[in-house]
Amino acid sequence: MKYLSAVTLLSCTIACATTQTTEPASEAEAATEDTMNQADPYLWLEEVEGEKALNWVQNQNKSSLAHFEADPRYNQYLESAVDLLNAKDRIPYGAVRGGVIYNFWQDETNVRGLWRKTTPESYRTDDPQWETILDFDKLAADENENWVYKGSVCLAPDFTRCMLRLSRGGKDASVYREFNIATKSFVEGGFELPEAKSSVDWVDENTLSVATDWGENTLTTSGYPRITKLWKRGTPLKSAETLLEGKTEDMGVWPMNLHTPDINLVGVVKYMSFYTHEYYLRKADGSLFKLPIQNSASLNEFYKGRFLISLREKWEHQGQTYAQGTLLAIDANSVIETGKIDKVEVLITPDQRTSIEGVSASKSGLFVTLLQNVRSKVLKMDVSPEGTWSSKEVNLPNTGSIYVGSANAFDDLIFFSYEDHITPDTLYEFIPGQADLKPIKSLPARFDASNLVVEQFEAKSADGELVPYFLIRAKDTVFNGETPTILYGYGGFEISLTPSYSSTRGKLWLERGGAYAIANIRGGGEFGPRWHRAALKENRQRAYDDFFAVAQDLIDRKVTQPKNLGIMGGSNGGLLVGVGLTQRPDLFNAVVCQVPLLDMIRYTKLLAGASWAAEYGDPEDPEMRKVIEKYSPYQNVKKDTEYPKAFIMTSTKDDRVHPGHARKMVARLMEYGHPVYYYENTEGGHAAAANLKQRARRYALEYVYLSQELGLK
Repeated sequence: MKYLSAVTLLSCTIACATTQTTEPASEAEAATEDTMNQADPYLWLEEVEGEKALNWVQNQNKSSLAHFEADPRYNQYLESAVDLLNAKDRIPYGAVRGGVIYNFWQDETNVRGLWRKTTPESYRTDDPQWETILDFDKLAADENENWVYKGSVCLAPDFTRCMLRLSRGGKDASVYREFNIATKSFVEGGFELPEAKSSVDWVDENTLSVATDWGENTLTTSGYPRITKLWKRGTPLKSAETLLEGKTEDMGVWPMNLHTPDINLVGVVKYMSFYTHEYYLRKADGSLFKLPIQNSASLNEFYKGRFLISLREKWEHQGQTYAQGTLLAIDANSVIETGKIDKVEVLITPDQRTSIEGVSASKSGLFVTLLQNVRSKVLKMDVSPEGTWSSKEVNLPNTGSIYVGSANAFDDLIFFSYEDHITPDTLYEFIPGQADLKPIKSLPARFDASNLVVEQFEAKSADGELVPYFLIRAKDTVFNGETPTILYGYGGFEISLTPSYSSTRGKLWLERGGAYAIANIRGGGEFGPRWHRAALKENRQRAYDDFFAVAQDLIDRKVTQPKNLGIMGGSNGGLLVGVGLTQRPDLFNAVVCQVPLLDMIRYTKLLAGASWAAEYGDPEDPEMRKVIEKYSPYQNVKKDTEYPKAFIMTSTKDDRVHPGHARKMVARLMEYGHPVYYYENTEGGHAAAANLKQRARRYALEYVYLSQELGLK
């Protein structure tokens, strides 16, 4: 089963907004817009494909690339990054569908990638025999399109009928086309959606649930679809039957079908905001009913006749109070029949340093991933016919991150992967009836970690909150404050920064003597809803204070000092380091700011920005505007302040976070005489890279810059 969450929306598994700006809806708004135009001389840089804007981009790219590529280390870093990303001995992570292992693979030969499959028996060997389903390089050449594969939605239980999502240049806007795995071909006359920020799900072989741009006035102010319909095979798309229609001010309306061996329910989820939503399910008579849970609660899974619900806030129901962050099970049959919740079962109530990271159902059981002090563990849960729940920890390492690599309700076979900051990924196979998990594939070490150590510390933030962070450093580090150090952060949208093995980070930075820190600041999901909500809207400054506290703690411990300390972040993390640049330039000497939000006064008017008002607040609200104006980086660049020479990068094809944020920030810094580097990839979407070659180039540029600014030889 697929379900929607803030993380899903942020990563844009579903569609993101297409419009570039929102037109003023009234004379008053138009007057405000005119005032903004006069105050902001760089609005022309928001014209994504405008000739003047692209000429400006070309000039900035030329200048920055000339500087970085002249560094003797650039070619070395680029070659290392290319080798690492194209390594043949990478783990071919696979999805189990219908007893078959599917994998998407890219390397230096297959730049756009291969979609391929093999048997479980072959997959377990050191040299699986792959059968190519679709060659995306060949497809792009044959169709003269810049296709980037964005995933597939396949019909259970055999999973051979799929809707492929294809993007031009890596944009979120995508084309959907029906594909038959058995014949390895697109279905002639099959389902096909034109380029839009669409989302689809299968109802049955001849019916799709579709959310897309249906024409005039069918998108929300966030640019998402506000209508989900049922589309029958062989009928025009325009004749599809409306399932649910939301309001223009809603965030969006998307398909959410529940398909397991026990049930096949057509569903729709309406997001009023990023963190409030309503779930609707279709009865046999075609009518919809709303799942009677809190608007802030999330539907995680369906398992053995139960809806599994997680709570973002405490819930009082029938005289009982259920704590924030709790995972609950409610009887599906009684809800469907009566529209009311009869029985509630408590599965897990996390403590203050624990959060529920994921819930995955399979034929083998229910697997719940927990984070305990930012380290993973997995519980295998099940329920007896009498209704008694059991829980047992899965025997996996518990000092890093564990991911459920593949699980679905139609298959017994499950894959787990484990990694930490200095331990390469290992893939484990869970087979029902076997007590221990079997490691079947391991990533070889990509860098020398023999002299590295990982430590976890806490820093005290401005309001006294203890904020954890990881530090990766050499065992023989001399604590004289001179170690070149990168501090990475995110702090938003319930996203947790868990331990991860990065070959490029290890090879291009750690192995050469640099230190690397990861801050688990508020706004993220490391400690559940309370950790996220502590930095929402008017409390956003807490996330930035947490980040500064970690930086200061690194300095106080004499790991580093401001001239040797750099910060890095992307998207919401780009906003974080943008605030670091403008609020505390004294703390840092380098800033890598990737695909960032930076103009927080106009963010709701740019691309998907309106959908994030539940996170940052609406700048059109006078009280929120006062809060936002205090930290919005673009509005807080000063002429008479000395800033570190930042490196800001974005992508022309990023149709999620508007490239105008990065462009305007650079223009403002240059206007005030502050040196800055800028690079804009002309494709690649929000990842700022459409393929492995582009990603390698980005890494080379970043680490040359950091080496130059922080003094790493």
